[in-house]
Amino acid sequence: MTLIIRHGDGFPERMAPLAQELVSANPDVLLAGSRSGALAAREATRTIPIIVTTPEDPVASGFANSMARPGGNVTGMWSLGDDALVGKRLGLLQLAVPGLVRVGMIFNPDDPTDALLVPRIPPAAQALGLTVTRLEVRDLAKLDAISPQVAQNQIQAFFIGQSPTFNNARAEIARWVARQKLPAVYGWREFVEAGGLISYGPSLPDLWRQAARLMGRILKGESPDDLPFKQPTRYELIVNLKTAKAMDLKISDSFLLLADEVIE
Repeated sequence: MTLIIRHGDGFPERMAPLAQELVSANPDVLLAGSRSGALAAREATRTIPIIVTTPEDPVASGFANSMARPGGNVTGMWSLGDDALVGKRLGLLQLAVPGLVRVGMIFNPDDPTDALLVPRIPPAAQALGLTVTRLEVRDLAKLDAISPQVAQNQIQAFFIGQSPTFNNARAEIARWVARQKLPAVYGWREFVEAGGLISYGPSLPDLWRQAARLMGRILKGESPDDLPFKQPTRYELIVNLKTAKAMDLKISDSFLLLADEVIE
């Protein structure tokens, strides 16, 4: 039996009781789809195998002794990788928006995933000659409250955080960004499918396929301490031309040639 702590089930203090409840059912495997869920599952059991998708370095966070030999009951995927991914995303936004100087980063300061991203932004932005303004959003129902900050700081484009709560509300976020008539870059293609402009990052379906393979190996008797942590094998650039046209943004042909998929 496999039990899942869902991707958007909440923050650490709300995840612990759920993890303990699942452990009490004595499953064969636990699957945790967020950093909060992974931390809660690890605290709840050190014996039941756990498969995680975590944005944090598994070794630095204590999930594993090494990527190749985790050495405990936890294995899985490192979904965000190193600082280079943040720089790549900002660089692609800069390529798509000629003359870009001022970027607004929309993030949830209470979310563990966004907490990992925030300190990576300034050095990556500085290397590209960009200025980043932090725009905190704890309650998505109050997105409009940051609109005055967007105008005051003369924001030209957005970098959207990767909080699971943001992903769950991707259509709402894409609509708000569209009302600002500004371009934005996201970490998951699902935002672009919901109306966002561009995304660059790993494929969520591919991450879950990797999780399923690990689960199959564990259910066949292999131990998670011998199953290496994986990093994404596929990164994809997705561009929504319909969104670009709606904001009168001309995306160059050279940029479109870089895209893995163009939505028209």
